[in-house]
Amino acid sequence: MTNPADYRPAPGSIPTAPGVYRFRDPAGRVVYVGKAKNLRARLSNYFQDLFALHPRTREMVTTAASVEWTVVRSEVEALMLEHTWIKEFDPRFNVVFKDDKSYPYLAVTMNETFPRIQVMRGARRKGVRYFGPYAKAWEVRDTVDTLLGAFPVRTCAPGVFRKAERQGRPCLLGYIDKCAAPCVGRVSEAAHRELAERVCAVLGGDAKGIVRDLTAAMDGASLREDFESAARSRDRLRALTSVLERNAVVLGAGVDADLFSIADEEFEAAAHVFRVRDGRIVGQRGWVIEKPEPITAEAMVSQLLQEAYSDAESADIPREVLVPVAPEASIVAWLIQRRGTAVSVRVARRGAKADLAVTGVRNARETLVQHRLKRASDLTARSAALQQLQELLMLPVAPLRIECYDISHTQGTNQVGSMVVFEDGLPKKSHYRQFSIADAVDDVSAMGEVLRRRFTRYLEQAALPVDQREATTFTYPPQLLVVDGAAPQVAAACAVLEALGVRDVSVVGLAKRLEEVWVPGQEFPYVLPRGADALYLLQRVRDEAHRFAIGKHRRKRAKAMVASDLDGVPGVGPVRATALLRHFGSLAKIADASIEQISLVPGVGAATARTIHAALHDDGGMLGP
Repeated sequence: MTNPADYRPAPGSIPTAPGVYRFRDPAGRVVYVGKAKNLRARLSNYFQDLFALHPRTREMVTTAASVEWTVVRSEVEALMLEHTWIKEFDPRFNVVFKDDKSYPYLAVTMNETFPRIQVMRGARRKGVRYFGPYAKAWEVRDTVDTLLGAFPVRTCAPGVFRKAERQGRPCLLGYIDKCAAPCVGRVSEAAHRELAERVCAVLGGDAKGIVRDLTAAMDGASLREDFESAARSRDRLRALTSVLERNAVVLGAGVDADLFSIADEEFEAAAHVFRVRDGRIVGQRGWVIEKPEPITAEAMVSQLLQEAYSDAESADIPREVLVPVAPEASIVAWLIQRRGTAVSVRVARRGAKADLAVTGVRNARETLVQHRLKRASDLTARSAALQQLQELLMLPVAPLRIECYDISHTQGTNQVGSMVVFEDGLPKKSHYRQFSIADAVDDVSAMGEVLRRRFTRYLEQAALPVDQREATTFTYPPQLLVVDGAAPQVAAACAVLEALGVRDVSVVGLAKRLEEVWVPGQEFPYVLPRGADALYLLQRVRDEAHRFAIGKHRRKRAKAMVASDLDGVPGVGPVRATALLRHFGSLAKIADASIEQISLVPGVGAATARTIHAALHDDGGMLGP
């Protein structure tokens, strides 16, 4: 750990111009890159009292050993240089956009003499027009197959093309009219390039002119009684219409826009974009965003737009860009510069665009969920997480069984506790348990009660002969016990284990605010490295315990509400009360119902219905004066 005061530049030596700065560690590696409108004002923020800094910023400045800067002429230049350096140095404390390279694109290689249409993944190539991305590879293949019926563009690899040239004989697609066969001279270079341009126009959403031309050609051929040509134009028009119908119409005709959405969390976020051309969704894409350094929504949107359009051709940038939060002014100027004409960057407030933004947020959340599930299913990542936990927490063995406990309540009422179990880094749901808590006065005492009941049961099982033990969740002790909380919850857990004489169970607490790991006997918590598999596993275990506790708490609260609302009505117990609430939806709707309507509820006869109706309406009844 370094002391920022040792490498702090003299304030007067830092220029007040716009620029880009780099923090380097003692080995000379770049650990953070940033831009500033005023370098002196921005850098001074990093050299405050360490305790005034955000913990993650504090970690960055104490990891670095030097800072340097480069002055530029404008904010837009600073934006571009920052992005270049982030890509070049991959600094550990910068926001990281993880693009899912598995997204398939439909690409047209306009950089070749005879352009071809193909499916591509991964990094973009210069001179290639990309369309999509598509959610599924089969969608791309179906689109290509249909497009070839309208525009028979080459699809073969260079080797196949050269072989056909040598032999003077086209491939199968050339014989079935799904390739114009430029390899054998059936179509000129200019004519084939025109076909490729038409494909790009259709995929880009501009198909009106092509539909008009094909319709006119079909009508003209019919008038000339050239029915063979008319049939070809008709088939091409049908194929083109089929491609257009596959893309959902979500906005008005002629609307070209990219709509970005973000699902933000403390240390991770996910972004999603819908690409809309001529009112139709023609592609979508998702990113997972790691946030080692605190970042505002405005800055995140700015970096997202830069990530999305840094490699894009000017034609791929639409007239309108919809975002969840307005970005920095410099990013708008940069977009206008890249497109060459005006770009409207705004927040969708109402109407169809706002509705699509809501769908975008759901897709962004799904991107984050899928990222976590994919990581959790990775055997290598799980093994690394368990090994890291053993090393970082100095555990005697790798925690192959982890149990996590959480408490949920509403202002101290309807308290419930949850216990979730992970074995080999995966949830073992058959061993999950929930606890109803009656006597605890706060979270700490509730946590103590849950653990006391769990480990008392474990000791009872352990005292039995092996052949008489029940194969239940309480039979096996964990190597690591995680409590949702900080030092007080950890102390309560240790006190219970000590009182019961339970040994060989390590205890840690995970505090939500900064994801700090509290260890017994330590004055300060551990802060595990951002992006570490160990921290990710602890977060997932804790979040699963919280989710499980919340579900039990809500059910308990609902039952308590039913009991209080219909308590005292003769003949109405918890089962009938639940049936009534499920049928009508609320107590007010039960009160509005007639005796005949109430008697239709399963398990409620005519006599009980009259009793309920009287109780809800008579003077002195529950809803009476």
